[in-house]
Amino acid sequence: MTTKFCNFLKLKDFKINELLKILKKSFDLKYNIDMNIYKPFANKSLAMIFEKPSTRTRVSFDVGMYQLGGQAIYLNAEDIQIGRGETIEDTARILSEYVNIVMIRTFEQEKVEKLAKFATIPIINGLSDLYHPCQILSDIFSIMEERKDVFDFYNLVNIESKFNKIKFLYIGDSTSNIANSLLNASAIFGIDIYFISPKNYELNPSLLKEANSMAKQSGGKINQLDNIDDLKEKFDIIYTDIWISMGKEYEKEKRYKALKSYQVNKKLLDRCAKKDVKVMHCLPAHRGEEITDDILENPTSIVFKQAGNRLHVQKAIMLYTMNQI
Repeated sequence: MTTKFCNFLKLKDFKINELLKILKKSFDLKYNIDMNIYKPFANKSLAMIFEKPSTRTRVSFDVGMYQLGGQAIYLNAEDIQIGRGETIEDTARILSEYVNIVMIRTFEQEKVEKLAKFATIPIINGLSDLYHPCQILSDIFSIMEERKDVFDFYNLVNIESKFNKIKFLYIGDSTSNIANSLLNASAIFGIDIYFISPKNYELNPSLLKEANSMAKQSGGKINQLDNIDDLKEKFDIIYTDIWISMGKEYEKEKRYKALKSYQVNKKLLDRCAKKDVKVMHCLPAHRGEEITDDILENPTSIVFKQAGNRLHVQKAIMLYTMNQI
């Protein structure tokens, strides 16, 4: 087992230079490294704990570990003792004896943090109700990759000044793990971001206060609005997420009623989008709800490129946690 490692629990745990190392490695893994030869994880194993079902997280981590030369083990919470009352503390200690990395996709962020506290191997947050750091770091990679006129993966000096020029709109439910992790990323990288949501679906006040404090160093600007008519800017990036996340199904009617005017559609793009706008969505998409089918399938959409980039960025995250970058 490795003795030097770090966890990947939330973006705000990292300095920008640390995250840039991961992003640069992601670029090399995608474009420059022969994955038929590069096998740094030979004889290493990743345990993947799923308390929430997944498509992208499961497949990208599984395939990513295989491409790096290791093996991934899928653990449904109901199939292991954690689903029968074994404590997180005991689970962390036991898995530390068997595998080299654990990725967990769960509900409570506290469970992720406790797993990391008692494990002696790296823990990666594949998603919690509070944060989705793997997704958002992949999204940052996707923005940099798409905007070659602004970003160069071989010259990442003063990167904040370049992100300061990116105008980013997130529209919909700002109580989500996506919004929370976007807050982290905007503060770290210096993004000029607008969150627009109806009342009662605004950003977490304490997380917003914390992000505003962090953004003073990067030059990021975090704006919160509740009325689309107040948007006076044109945006480089427009991002949305589903309105009814796992665990919120009991609020379906209430949420749909509150959020139905906050849809990414042609009217919104005509009003707010720059000519070369990129539309983003973390998926899965509920077509016709938070985003219309014609926008999702439009050439401005990079939604499926985003999903594909999860593979490369998560390989780099695993390497970073194992002190191999």
